Amino acid sequence: MFYLYYLLLIPQALFYIYAGFMHFKKSWFFYKITPPFLKPYKEIINVVVGVAEILGGIGLLIPFSREWAAWGIIALLIAVFPANIYMLTSKGAGMKIPLWQLKLRLPIQLLLIIWAYYFVLNPIF
Repeated sequence: MFYLYYLLLIPQALFYIYAGFMHFKKSWFFYKITPPFLKPYKEIINVVVGVAEILGGIGLLIPFSREWAAWGIIALLIAVFPANIYMLTSKGAGMKIPLWQLKLRLPIQLLLIIWAYYFVLNPIF
């Protein structure tokens, strides 16, 4: 059980740290997937989401903050869900992304929420 716990924890933490870093390295991508009604705020949204992902990933690695980090990641995944819907409804927001990948993003979002929720239920091992 110990190994399984960390097999689930470490990749998730690294995923969010990497994703957060990408908000700064490839900000143009995140600007494109920002829904039109939020476009005037795309820069600040990108920074906030990037920082939140990095802090969430780091927080998962620290036992005393793991549960709070998992709740934060869940909230973040819900908050960015409109970007995934926008990508699907706009057929990739001007990028050449296959439709099947755009459709797959929606259930993957739910799986990511469930994955994070595991650490709400099991914050410290």
